[in-house]
Amino acid sequence: MRRGIAATALVASLALAATACGGDDSGSDKSDGPVTITWWDTSNATNEAPTYQALVKEFEAANKDVKVKYVNVPFDQAQNKFDTAAGASGAPDILRSEVGWTPAFAKKGYFLPLDGTEALADQDKFKSNLIEQAKYEGKTYGVPIVTDTLALVYNKALFEKAGIAEAPKTWEDLKSAAATIKAKTGVDGYWGSTQAYYAQSFLYGEGTDTVDADAKKITVNSPEAKKAYGTWLGLFDGKGLHKADTTADAYAHIQDAFVNGKVAAIIQGPWEITNFYKGSAFADKNNLGIATVPAGSAGTAGAPTGGHNLSVYAGSDKAHQAAALKFVNFMTSAKSQATIAQKNSTLPTRDDAYTDAVKADPGIAGYGTVLAAAQPRPALPEYSSLWGPLDTELPKIAGGKVSLDKGLSTAETSIAKLVPDFSK
Repeated sequence: MRRGIAATALVASLALAATACGGDDSGSDKSDGPVTITWWDTSNATNEAPTYQALVKEFEAANKDVKVKYVNVPFDQAQNKFDTAAGASGAPDILRSEVGWTPAFAKKGYFLPLDGTEALADQDKFKSNLIEQAKYEGKTYGVPIVTDTLALVYNKALFEKAGIAEAPKTWEDLKSAAATIKAKTGVDGYWGSTQAYYAQSFLYGEGTDTVDADAKKITVNSPEAKKAYGTWLGLFDGKGLHKADTTADAYAHIQDAFVNGKVAAIIQGPWEITNFYKGSAFADKNNLGIATVPAGSAGTAGAPTGGHNLSVYAGSDKAHQAAALKFVNFMTSAKSQATIAQKNSTLPTRDDAYTDAVKADPGIAGYGTVLAAAQPRPALPEYSSLWGPLDTELPKIAGGKVSLDKGLSTAETSIAKLVPDFSK
């Protein structure tokens, strides 16, 4: 990732790092006082951060020798800011790292390997695929704190009114259901996204991906991928299918329509559970239907695995690292994860955090049933950046500005620059 183009941006980022880094706190490292560590939290500042801030206070109360400087950094800025700060040896002691960032920062040497440390003392309690996703070249660089995946979320009342008894199992079933819902209720049945992340399930449904990491081959323009994106494109045109929204506010438009009962189904992740419940359509939480994403012609259904790890900065001194490891262990404990789940409606990453109280939330319970279809990302540092070229081309394709072949060809060329050692 770029470290910033303008000098002012660089200075601002370094200033943030300097004020946030635990090692720069005057007197914090004295032997007769507590160690102050800094945590950059990238959670939603309104819906999620208060829960984390309360847990910080709980940790400090139980660990008088450690103080935690909590900094909420906007998610869309955090990756570049941490990259800049770590490159200047001034990063926070702990980062809430999106799973796709973990191998990239590990490759640069910015993250501390956590194998055998206090942070991973409960490693066998975590879902094994999430631990694997936190690894790079055989070492573990993060402890999973929340996980997510995409699902088909739907309005049960609208489906029932249309006489549809169960969620569509394939994309063709979804297209048929959308037409029926439109005819019976007057409401659109499905509204798709033009963002690359949301189109990923179509690739999995054809048994492919943007790249084959093991074979070091770019596959975004393969016959299977063209078929996948052709199916994706076909869900923007037809009875009960909402036309593509290529505006900057498309995400908000789709979300607003769904939570207020103006569209019956969308593809979405559990980070929106709390917002679903705020909508008029889901005042009764049990009206929210959650199902595995539809399958493609290969007969398989898959969705990308997302979520966040807590990672420790390799550049911190040993006193800060020891305190950070203790903090990570606390924040990812079963008790803390159950608290986070109940307060924020997010999915825990360890089985013993799925208590009866946690599973009483229909959103969490529903998404828990679709995790089996979640596909781990390959341990390729550049993998998450591969969606960038597609985020540029897919809206053009969906909006009719370029053909599918042209758009995918352009994306393939751009991806080749990101992974120059991969063949086409």
